[in-house]
Amino acid sequence: MNGQSRSTLTRSWLAALAAAGLLISLAAVPATADPPVSGASDPAVISDWNAIAANTLRGDTTKFPADNILYMAFVQAAVYDAVVGVEGRYAPYLFNAHAPSGTSSQAAAVAAAHEVLVTYSPYAQTTLDAAYAASLAQIPDGKAKTRGIDFGTRAADNLIKQRANDGRNAPILFTRPPAPGVWRPTPPAFAPMVDPWMGFVTPLLVDSPTQFAPPPPPALTSQRYTQDFNEVKALGSATSTVRTPAQTSTALFYSGLANPQLQAMLRDQAALRQLDIVDAARMFAAADMSAADTIISVWHAKYVYGTWRPDTAINLADTDGNPATEPDTSWVPLRPDPAYPEYPSGYNGVVAAVTRALEKVFDTQQLQLTVISTAVPDVRHYDTGAALRQDVVDGRMWLGVHFRFADIAGRDIGLQLTNWTLDHYFQPVHDG
Repeated sequence: MNGQSRSTLTRSWLAALAAAGLLISLAAVPATADPPVSGASDPAVISDWNAIAANTLRGDTTKFPADNILYMAFVQAAVYDAVVGVEGRYAPYLFNAHAPSGTSSQAAAVAAAHEVLVTYSPYAQTTLDAAYAASLAQIPDGKAKTRGIDFGTRAADNLIKQRANDGRNAPILFTRPPAPGVWRPTPPAFAPMVDPWMGFVTPLLVDSPTQFAPPPPPALTSQRYTQDFNEVKALGSATSTVRTPAQTSTALFYSGLANPQLQAMLRDQAALRQLDIVDAARMFAAADMSAADTIISVWHAKYVYGTWRPDTAINLADTDGNPATEPDTSWVPLRPDPAYPEYPSGYNGVVAAVTRALEKVFDTQQLQLTVISTAVPDVRHYDTGAALRQDVVDGRMWLGVHFRFADIAGRDIGLQLTNWTLDHYFQPVHDG
């Protein structure tokens, strides 16, 4: 972890919130500061509704964690189109309409986020309606507000229409029979593959789920497979005697939910950099839409390659045809496996996508990142995205749920894909 750039007071405050489980929920409450003067657009609305979206999706029992990455992108795409349709400065994503002069971009952002969330998470209608009313109450009544609500709703409805029949929840199953190297449900739940349809969803930005496909995983008899097998066997076990306390701490820090963790990090960046409403909407859209396309690409590779998890590989090493791998039928990972194939790593993919998006949006490698954990009461600080990415590559292997080659492949998908998306979308426009 690189040098820390925040004051001790700030770090202590964040750590206390994280320890109390309040960091995310606190951010979900709409701001209660004095309303902006007429005609001004308070940028806090973008972070407020990002937090509301993260909490809403996290509480949606009809969705898995990977789904939430996709639906978060829908929210931020609609908010982005609503804001730039009013304010300009950047090319829109799907909604090419221009709002009438005097439209409130703040009201447009609120309406767009609310419309997407009540459409895709109707269970939270009452809570979302209350947040919607509270947010709009901060904006002076008048034509600007009315026009903003109408424009934001139209931007959201356009996105919802465009995403109809995009492959979500298609009746696809992972049915490959068990064999050496092939994934199968793992203990303790022995659950079938989660979201096998995800890899066949139409991406938001890239051309297809295979545009940035990873190379095949190493052959079971290769030197690379043997090396990574022995590494995770030694360091990823629940009873490892060679994993250090620092390594265990990093593994557990990154054993929770990626989406709420990354959204909190993005909200911190918006506050740290004092982004206005347009640049805040752009940052969230660029990061979250790139992450969504990354998770689609990762899931496609998971489905195609169907690679077994380290615990299966280690327990059944006598079947892999590799004389350099020794079985251990009592081996279990530090934390249980998620219920889907191992290669490549989705957690690494979305972390790489979000951090690379920040590097591209702000044109710097020095990001000053504050990261919370949803698994342990801890907060970490990183000067660079590269340092954060390295901890996630290492941490997911130290958890015992991934081979290192899967972590690196997931990271590389996120980096390569986001390099492309930020070169093709969210570009400045020059009116007149």
